[in-house]
Amino acid sequence: MRTRAIELQITAAVLTALWGLGALYILLGYRPGGPIDILVGLVAISPTAVAAAAIAWPPLVRGERSFVGVMTLGIGAILLLIPSTGSVLNQLINGGAQTLLPSLEVAYPWLLALLATSIFSGLGLARRALGGRASRRTRLIRGIGLGLAATVVVGSSFTAVAVANDLALRDRPAASSPFGPTDPNRQPPGCSEPIYAGTTALLTVQMTASVDGRPVGQIQISGERSGNDLRWTADVATDRNLGRFAVARVGDQAWLQSPGGGWTPVRPDQVARDGLDNLVLAAALTSDLRTTAENRGLEFIDGARARHCRIEVDGANFVAAFPEVDWFVGSDTLSHWRGELDYWLFSDGEVGVVQGLLSGEAEPLGRSGIVGTIAVTLDATERDQLRSIVAPG
Repeated sequence: MRTRAIELQITAAVLTALWGLGALYILLGYRPGGPIDILVGLVAISPTAVAAAAIAWPPLVRGERSFVGVMTLGIGAILLLIPSTGSVLNQLINGGAQTLLPSLEVAYPWLLALLATSIFSGLGLARRALGGRASRRTRLIRGIGLGLAATVVVGSSFTAVAVANDLALRDRPAASSPFGPTDPNRQPPGCSEPIYAGTTALLTVQMTASVDGRPVGQIQISGERSGNDLRWTADVATDRNLGRFAVARVGDQAWLQSPGGGWTPVRPDQVARDGLDNLVLAAALTSDLRTTAENRGLEFIDGARARHCRIEVDGANFVAAFPEVDWFVGSDTLSHWRGELDYWLFSDGEVGVVQGLLSGEAEPLGRSGIVGTIAVTLDATERDQLRSIVAPG
């Protein structure tokens, strides 16, 4: 029993440390400017106290199967907390959404971790209150009851203060945004007016393909651009290509990198189609193609005001704007495919977000089926900031 108690206390200590780390991130880094920023951080400490109770009163149980079940509960909470804690740190560092709970998808891992932690500690508190001689069923019911009560109280308290702080911020312009200016008095240009790409930008592209709704591959690109200089890497997982590719262009020099290989010098014209946001504007968002663009209204994207516009595109325009689609379809021009291209114009007159959806016969994707679909999202953030592209070593 002594060995089991130590193992349970170690598990509780890890849970306490993870909850404490997440609370510390929020307490020190969550400053969107709301009236109760500090209170949000203080309430975030409460799960740490719940987990710490299991260090003082570990949930000892009789029987090997019961012990394995309790340990699985604690380890499950740890596995949920590790990525969730990292995502909170990443959100705070990158200046993400004001709210800490922007969607159910973000909130549910925390809720599951809190429920598992609370029941884990509740079993220990039930043993402490009822004594080791109480029946297993009685202690289990009491422990689960305490865990559910703690989950409701702690979860609802944090949600209430976090949402209240977010509601107080709703009508305030954000101090800054990676997508563009936040001055509410500046209006984005019209959909057909002259638009520009930033002189510099951080770039991310996510492209997915599916056949009859079944995923068949994805491409993720991240990089940066300064003028005509650029450097990016692409993680590709398709039927035709697999691995990491990279492109770099600095001045009149250019390089390519294929999976498993080093950087290879090439002619600059060989990477002329790899400009990402510059290429999208030049190939698909030309003034003549935007003449009949649909104005879908003003939106706020991470605090920056933007005009949402939409144009119709064919396969040729899409492939010209996003040549990386070759990793899905090879040399096929998708001439019979049709789709839409949405773009968001910010008040600096620049394009910061582009989303596209193209559909057609499934054959170019190399899979049996009826309808093939390719979806793409491009974000150009931190535009017009001082940036220098380093040539490959």
